[in-house]
Amino acid sequence: MTEKVPLKESALNAERIARIAREIRAICPRFDAEGFDRSVMADLPRLELSARIARTSEALHTHLPVTGPQALDVILRSLPPTPEAAGITNDFGSHIYSPHSDFVARYHRTTEDLDQALAALARLTRYFSAEVAARHFLNTYPDETMKAVDSWASDEDHRTRRLASEATRPLLPWAPRISLPADAALPILERLYSDTSVYVRTSVANHLHDLATTQPDLVLDTLHRWKASTPTAGKKFDTLARGALRGRLKAGWPPAYAFLGYAPDAPISVTPLVLERAELSDGETLSFSAELTTTAPAPVDVMFVISSTTPTGKPREKVYFLRRATAEPDETLPLTKQHVLRSTATVKLHPGPHTIALQINGRRFPTAAFQVRKA
Repeated sequence: MTEKVPLKESALNAERIARIAREIRAICPRFDAEGFDRSVMADLPRLELSARIARTSEALHTHLPVTGPQALDVILRSLPPTPEAAGITNDFGSHIYSPHSDFVARYHRTTEDLDQALAALARLTRYFSAEVAARHFLNTYPDETMKAVDSWASDEDHRTRRLASEATRPLLPWAPRISLPADAALPILERLYSDTSVYVRTSVANHLHDLATTQPDLVLDTLHRWKASTPTAGKKFDTLARGALRGRLKAGWPPAYAFLGYAPDAPISVTPLVLERAELSDGETLSFSAELTTTAPAPVDVMFVISSTTPTGKPREKVYFLRRATAEPDETLPLTKQHVLRSTATVKLHPGPHTIALQINGRRFPTAAFQVRKA
């Protein structure tokens, strides 16, 4: 099996640093490409991804022979004419251009450069998503940056429109928090929720998902209003709404299920969970099954919940999707799954007692117990 290359190694490596140097020097012959390359590569191997981005933008600042608007101009003119010409085949972009927006946020977040810097982010996000850099501007110049965000939402390029939603997300992962009210960007989302681009609509769903952690009623009211004003939205809107409410669905919030057409009080019954094995180790497969019956047709959204206790005594739950279907009175709906128990980079599987339960339309059904052995 081929060993997986860590993201930091594929994102910014010796080949990509050399390419950045070539692209800058092609526009600015006085740029010390060799010095830039040497200084970055002296540190790069020991750095994680975010530090690699920062180190590269720092070296750009050090080795560019110009500053201020001239430096920004060099950065922008060094870009290939289109993302496609740069070899970019996805909407998110290529990490080779992640130092460029970091450079803008780090060295051009000034009153003098503000308009040009914000315009630069709108262009750079087509080469690598610039929402992290934009959030620094939102914290330093909130009013001015929100005016730029408003214009981004109407941009002809879907990647720039997506930036308007993504940069203002209340809980954007791996990014600085912003000081705006959590619902500050709702007027922006009003213009983007029916966007022609799935990339944009997915960002809107993720934005609402963040907002729903603290203001679920506001999110639900917003979705009701959008649905009423867009009666032909159909599957695209349903997908957006499900993404927006996914956290509330996992939490078993009845209004979220009702909005999506799943009655929390549907007339269903479920047989006790049967586990193939009740003692497992990290990396092994938890196999379980049950059967669902109903006395009337009922759309069902089925999840399963694995509960445990951390070594510090804190309860922990992980909720996973199982299936969606319409249960019929004359049929038995099988609920089966083979779920691999595995520690991840963010969640460690601890030995000890665990339980598993089915959650259907937000209702929890009786648990079954199993044990995770020590490694």
